Amino acid sequence: MTVQPYRLYIEHIDPSKNMARYYALSIEPNLFGGTSLVRSWGRIGSRGQQKIHVFDSEVKAVDLLLTLLRRKRSRGYLPLQ
Repeated sequence: MTVQPYRLYIEHIDPSKNMARYYALSIEPNLFGGTSLVRSWGRIGSRGQQKIHVFDSEVKAVDLLLTLLRRKRSRGYLPLQ
């Protein structure tokens, strides 16, 4: 069961390229006693896409969250200011 809630929202905005994208991550408990990492992404203002990863433990979900965060930060995504 998830003890600590994890929610993260980052954006990449570049007016010169007409780019306005978001990426959201959250770790949530699922109905089967495991933990899910929910990823949402797309253009700001649109519904975008979503993918859910299911894990047996919260530690594995946090590891994937940190890996994805590092990858997005290297591509220019930043938290809201």
